[in-house]
Amino acid sequence: MKHDDREPIMDGMTRRDLILAATALAVPALLPRDLLAQGVDTARATGLIENAGQELVSYLNDSRLSVAQRRERVAGVLRRTIDIEGTGRFILGRYWRSASAQEQQEYIRLFDETIIRNLSARFGEYQGVRFTMGRSQQRTEEDVLVNTVIERPNSASFSLDWRVADQGGGQLKVVDVIAEGTSLRLTTRSEYSSVIQRNGGQVGALLAAMRQQITQLSAREGR
Repeated sequence: MKHDDREPIMDGMTRRDLILAATALAVPALLPRDLLAQGVDTARATGLIENAGQELVSYLNDSRLSVAQRRERVAGVLRRTIDIEGTGRFILGRYWRSASAQEQQEYIRLFDETIIRNLSARFGEYQGVRFTMGRSQQRTEEDVLVNTVIERPNSASFSLDWRVADQGGGQLKVVDVIAEGTSLRLTTRSEYSSVIQRNGGQVGALLAAMRQQITQLSAREGR
C-alpha cells in the first residue's frame, strides 16, 4: 500500500499501531560488536524489562496525573530504557550519512518526540493495561530475549519479545522488540526509507512527515 507524501507516515488505529504504541517504537540500533560486552546476565535483562514495565503501567493507570504529567514520567522511563539516538541512526540507515548535521540533530529530536507521543496519544486506550513476564533466554553471547504478555481490557492480549544487550560498562538497553514475529526496528526502517525514496532521497521530506505525524498525535492526545 502506497503512502501519499502529504499524509503522515502511519494512519489509522490498526492492531500494529497499538503494538507500536505499547512498545513506544522501542527499536534501538544494532550496536557494533566491539561496543558490546561479552555475555549478558539474563536476570539483569529480565529485571530491566520488569522494572520499566511496572513503572509504565503504574503511570498509564494513574488517573490522578494529568496527561502532561503522565507523558513526562513515561518519557523518563523510556529514555532510561531505550537508546534514542542509536535507534534513530539505525532506522535512518544509509541516509544518516547523507543528512546534514542540522538534519541529523532535528531528526533525533523528532524521533524522540514521536516515540513519546505515540504512547501518550493513546493513554485513554491503555487504562487498565497490565503485563506479565514470560520466559527469558540467552539469544547469543551478546543479547537476551525477554518475553512479556501485554493485556488490555476488552482487547486480545499480545506477546512482545524484548531483545536486551549490554552497550558497554554493564549498561543494558533494549536493542529490538519483536511483536508477533515482526522486528519493529526493521519495519520502521523500511517505512522511513520509503518516505525518503519517494521524495528523491531527501531526508527533509521525512522530517516534514514526522512533524505532521507529531501534530496529529498531539491533537489526539487532547481528546
